[in-house]
Amino acid sequence: MNYDVILTCAVTGSGETAGKHPQLPKTPEEIANAAIEAAEAGAAVAHIHVRDPQTGVAGRKIEWYIEVVERVRASSTDVVINLTAGMGGDYVPHPEDPGRGGPGTDMATPAERLAHIEKLLPEICTLDVGTQNYSDTAYISTPKMLREMAIRIQTCGVKPELEVFELGHIWFAKQLLKEGLIDSPPLFQLCMGIPWTAEANTENILALRNMLPSDAIWAGFGISRMQMPMVAQAMILGGNVRVGLEDNLYLEKGVLASNGQLVERAIEIIYRLGGRVLSPAEARQKLGLKKR
Repeated sequence: MNYDVILTCAVTGSGETAGKHPQLPKTPEEIANAAIEAAEAGAAVAHIHVRDPQTGVAGRKIEWYIEVVERVRASSTDVVINLTAGMGGDYVPHPEDPGRGGPGTDMATPAERLAHIEKLLPEICTLDVGTQNYSDTAYISTPKMLREMAIRIQTCGVKPELEVFELGHIWFAKQLLKEGLIDSPPLFQLCMGIPWTAEANTENILALRNMLPSDAIWAGFGISRMQMPMVAQAMILGGNVRVGLEDNLYLEKGVLASNGQLVERAIEIIYRLGGRVLSPAEARQKLGLKKR
């Protein structure tokens, strides 16, 4: 059981959700405001993607990241900034030639995937430690790519959050630790319920947790209707938690949520289980971060 909980809010994500929620943050200003809203509601960490301000489609232009981060840092609200480094791995085989990418493919080099991280130096960035099927596409991060990304992240002094979708991802993450490419203690995020990876249930999150290094700090989340059940499940198993509009659009059936409302609901669960939510300063201390 973890009674001192780091709460992350993933405020917008990269899914095709802009048309499903009229208030989903899309512009850099909206995304920055969502991160601030989540922090004011009680989240210690804001996990941030960016989107095309005109279309709402997920993207990775560095100028969008710059504006978001500058706005959050200039605000009077403290929050740990966690930027995604997961964009640039989407592969959709061309229907006439599977050897090349078709519409929807976005493959980038490790340097391109990390350009905004090396520029902005957030306290945390994600590192998706493996390849997997993702809905109707594939997400590709080869061991060679991941080793280069781990070295770059380590060199710039950012804490990688190791995104885990399958047991093999933990195996490779431990190999990166063995090779000295990830600093201890490692930070893991157990991502549950994303088609077609590990289903969001007790058996799977327990199996993943049991494979983590003994000194790991970890969190877990579920998507859609499993978001709040996984808040309780991760905390009971000793982990930290994540909520937000990246993973779930609804406060309850038929009622669209805001990031702040999802944070408040998660905090209620944590308190009812006898725990408390750490402040950004306390989260930094637990994770060994320095405020930037």
